[in-house]
Amino acid sequence: MIRSVVRGIGSALPRRIMKNADFEGMVETSDEWIAQRTGIRQRHIAADDETTASLGEAAARAALDNAGLTPDDIDLIVLATSTPNNTFPATAVEIQNRLGMRHGFAFDMQAVCSGFVYAVTTADLYIKGGLARRVLVIGSETFSRILDWTDRSTCVLFGDGAGALVLEAEESAGTIADRGVLAASLRSDGTHKDKLYVDGGPSTTGTVGHLKMEGREVFKHAVGMITDVIEDVFAQTGVSADTLDWFVPHQANKRIIDASAKKLGIAEEKAVVTVHLHGNTSAASVPLALSAAVADGRIKKGDLVMLEAMGGGFTWGAVLVRW
Repeated sequence: MIRSVVRGIGSALPRRIMKNADFEGMVETSDEWIAQRTGIRQRHIAADDETTASLGEAAARAALDNAGLTPDDIDLIVLATSTPNNTFPATAVEIQNRLGMRHGFAFDMQAVCSGFVYAVTTADLYIKGGLARRVLVIGSETFSRILDWTDRSTCVLFGDGAGALVLEAEESAGTIADRGVLAASLRSDGTHKDKLYVDGGPSTTGTVGHLKMEGREVFKHAVGMITDVIEDVFAQTGVSADTLDWFVPHQANKRIIDASAKKLGIAEEKAVVTVHLHGNTSAASVPLALSAAVADGRIKKGDLVMLEAMGGGFTWGAVLVRW
């Protein structure tokens, strides 16, 4: 059978780093308050000349270099983002153009913080369906553009950045020992829309709007939803928390990561945590964490890696990959 195997990975971060202490003159908060409740110590904030497209392009080029490939080798670009450069066209098409790619096709995917997990699953289906051989999957966000910088409950949580990987079709035996995407589970429930959303849009207010969140409600649902999809992937594959090598969760809150790992029986040392460095970068969160763990040698060829995320909507999902 055909599997979607990871050939390369890369990331990109804005130049500016904003520490927790930088908020102390802006809103009523402190480094201790932010770190204790979220685990965040800093985040990257895009400059005027840094956009979702430019960060996505940089991450894509890094992934292609890591894979030893060029844009000519790519058939499809799937960009996960909630902060596109324009209402239309898709920012994926802009990245395609920036890469000098004049063939294939490209589109955006909107599932907020779950976007990268959704995008990997979608790319895998295109590969298995024979419509693409190599797919560039990108998560890129500039959430700083949609924050209310006077709202201390949200502005301290988010940052900007991008991550990308290249998936390639490979003939495999069709067993759990195969490299590549092994299983996925995706969910959504629109009844929770008002718990995490942006209060603007072309069809409603004609404005971009600002992010609004009921933090306690999101936290209350997060652990159960994350557990739901991961247990589904475990059931599909026969993998367990003990046989898993690495857990790469959405980097929203250290408390959510810890509580989810504990409920699932995943050892603390198996969790890849970068929330202290990047804050919540939405769809860029999982690929940024993945890229960091690959770069420092933690994730190695043959490792079983569980990706998971939950975002506004609510959307949530998990993907199991053998590296």
